[in-house]
Amino acid sequence: MQVAANELRPGTLVRYEGRMCTVVWWNILRNDRRAFCQLRIKDLETGRQTELKEHTDSKWEVLDKEEKDLTHSYRDGIDEVFFTDSGDEVRCATAAAEDALKWPSDAYKGFFVDGQLVAVLPPKHSVLTITDTSPPIRGAGSGQKEAVLENGMKVKVNMLCDVGDKVRIDTETSEFKERIAK
Repeated sequence: MQVAANELRPGTLVRYEGRMCTVVWWNILRNDRRAFCQLRIKDLETGRQTELKEHTDSKWEVLDKEEKDLTHSYRDGIDEVFFTDSGDEVRCATAAAEDALKWPSDAYKGFFVDGQLVAVLPPKHSVLTITDTSPPIRGAGSGQKEAVLENGMKVKVNMLCDVGDKVRIDTETSEFKERIAK
């Protein structure tokens, strides 16, 4: 199926230069005469990301995909091994799942093309424990401070958060959403 570049969104599977890719980031730029789409796509086999600037009406081949819920099991060499809800084992290249696996979760969304697992996406939010941050500051208002999460990522959290607190993070933007009550 062919669609215009301005209809693509993050998570869409496309074929680019004969390779299967997923749209990681998408934005529209407008100047006084025309509009352009900025895209960042990721090659699902190699993990390489490419930034592109396309006309909004340029055509892209979108791949038909089937979505299934998956549970991550283990890494086997260059493959990640997942299980479907029905207990079937499926594998994909590590590059196709590495962005999702940065976010620990019980369930991931898998995209299948022609029966083959080609991409794995994380859940919309992930709950993680803070492993390092400055002490909480009571009465500091609505400011934010740096914190390191259990997966090694650095994010800005509110001033009341402390080491050991669980926080909800938006996996798409890596933004702090809320502190989870103990």
